[in-house]
Amino acid sequence: MTDAPPTVSLDEIRDLARHLPPPDLEAGTAARLRERELTKPPGALGRLEEIAYWVACWQGRTPPQLRHPRTAVFAGNHGIAAAHPVSAFPVAVTTQMVANFQAGGAAVNQLCAVADSDLRVYELDLDHPTADFSQGPAMTEEGCARAIAYGMMAVEPGLDIIALGEMGIGNTTSAAALATALFGGAAADWVGPGTGVDDAGIALKCRLIAEGLAVNAEALTDPFSVLRCLGGYELAAIVGAILAARMGRVPVLLDGYACTVAASVLYALDPKAIDHCLVAHVSAEPGHRRLLDRLGREALFNLGMRLGEASGAALAITLVKGAVACHADMATFAEAGVSGKDG
Repeated sequence: MTDAPPTVSLDEIRDLARHLPPPDLEAGTAARLRERELTKPPGALGRLEEIAYWVACWQGRTPPQLRHPRTAVFAGNHGIAAAHPVSAFPVAVTTQMVANFQAGGAAVNQLCAVADSDLRVYELDLDHPTADFSQGPAMTEEGCARAIAYGMMAVEPGLDIIALGEMGIGNTTSAAALATALFGGAAADWVGPGTGVDDAGIALKCRLIAEGLAVNAEALTDPFSVLRCLGGYELAAIVGAILAARMGRVPVLLDGYACTVAASVLYALDPKAIDHCLVAHVSAEPGHRRLLDRLGREALFNLGMRLGEASGAALAITLVKGAVACHADMATFAEAGVSGKDG
């Protein structure tokens, strides 16, 4: 964490998460009324109409706008990956990929350029990974709270939407551990190949998750304790960004499996806590579809992606832009001189 976040405790964050502002239903009603008058049959734009309504509700304005999108990538290192071969790549790749983001060479750079999105990369103390969660808590209370607060700093005034993603070797192992603790089942239900490990690697991940659940059992008392014991700094930062976006009326696009698991920490506290979030895509990581079913969410698209680094969320910005442009800029029947359904 290069910039020091404000001092905050996990108890303060728990309290904040229990008092989140609701959607602006007046703006939503105005969006529904405008939708009826646009020059098309009712429902002809399908889910694009629902997306426009969602943006209006969470921005609190009609028509909604999408002039200043941001893509935020949070990077952190995991002790579970430093201590065990749970990834096909070494932990050093996290730092190397951050340099690639900064140089403009990653997939997310190209997708942000297409979406005309501001890209920010947030490093979370890459020289000091979390602890190995199979041996005890991954983070201290202070460390987890500071990471959450750091993520909150990514949501600045003036943003119209924020796309969230992560970079961290080993984070699919951490994500699977979080999902197992939050939603139950066996570790094998939530574990996948991640960066490309073989069957032996998957079996190792399952074993380490079982050990982590056992050694941390007494501390897994609520969703934030689960995050502290089994999560990572970058996943905690995503939780903070989601909270700050809700407070600032900024709609959120979530990337793949690890990012959606981070959001699930808030869902486990209150299912309505992530209503201002849409999931961009269904990851090829098998646990993601199971997680979406558990959350009752439908992703915007399924392209077989599993890259992370907010690539799917950045791509989804263009889809949301299309929905907002149709809603805001199409002519009404009266403006175009076109007869409506009833005349």
